[in-house]
Amino acid sequence: MSPQPDHTPFTSPHTGAGPRIGVVLSHGFTGSPHGVRPWAEALAAEGFAVRVPLLPGHGTTWQDMATRRWQEWHTAVDDAYRELAAESDLVFAAGLSMGATLALRIAATRPVAGTIIVNPGLNIDDPRVAIVGALKYVLKTTPGIANDILKPDQDEGAYARTPVAAAHELKKLYKDTLKLLPRISAPVRVFRSTTDHVMSDASMDLLRKRLTNAPLEVSLLHNSYHVATLDNDAPEIFRGSVDFIRRIADQVAGTAAGSGAAAKDAFNEQA
Repeated sequence: MSPQPDHTPFTSPHTGAGPRIGVVLSHGFTGSPHGVRPWAEALAAEGFAVRVPLLPGHGTTWQDMATRRWQEWHTAVDDAYRELAAESDLVFAAGLSMGATLALRIAATRPVAGTIIVNPGLNIDDPRVAIVGALKYVLKTTPGIANDILKPDQDEGAYARTPVAAAHELKKLYKDTLKLLPRISAPVRVFRSTTDHVMSDASMDLLRKRLTNAPLEVSLLHNSYHVATLDNDAPEIFRGSVDFIRRIADQVAGTAAGSGAAAKDAFNEQA
């Protein structure tokens, strides 16, 4: 059986040698750090400093979530980024579902080294989304979207009911983030489940269309549903994330070394 959901934030320090690498990691809509904790633990085991904040209104009650605004979710992740940036040489952004959306916002507004996202959200497929701004005044909740997981006996710890007011905030978050995607220039690594009952391919189509200035790598997951970080392909996500981070860090180190050598050569020529 899956362990009792742990909604507490996750924090790990830098360990080991080499460049100090930080990863700010965000959980998904109505979920909590529990849904990405194994991912965070795998990154921490590599010596990276990791921060997984509990987004406001999450891990408490749907009534609490119904009072929150999307800007609060962004601020929680941005605060975690700034904390890591103060003590790291490189910072990466990562996230699952809506957490992927928030990671993309960080990549568009902060100097990240790269972004790693799992089943990103940029579009709500429910046709009621067109009237969600009015619907929230007459309908408080809808059935939850939790536990889209192929692996048996898993529980991501998300709400059983989705507050419609929060769905309206999600819609606004997606709309605002789409406008920012062309600003991203650092590489983006995506893990996408071939069967996902929460996010259709519309979000991936939007990502490919709007991510015009950053390299995009996509790996397909054939044995997982939406919450792939708790599913059968989770080890592939964890290994791929570490490989991506190490590769980018090596590229940055190589560029810095090359720049230093060039500067030394130029100095010697002038001398």
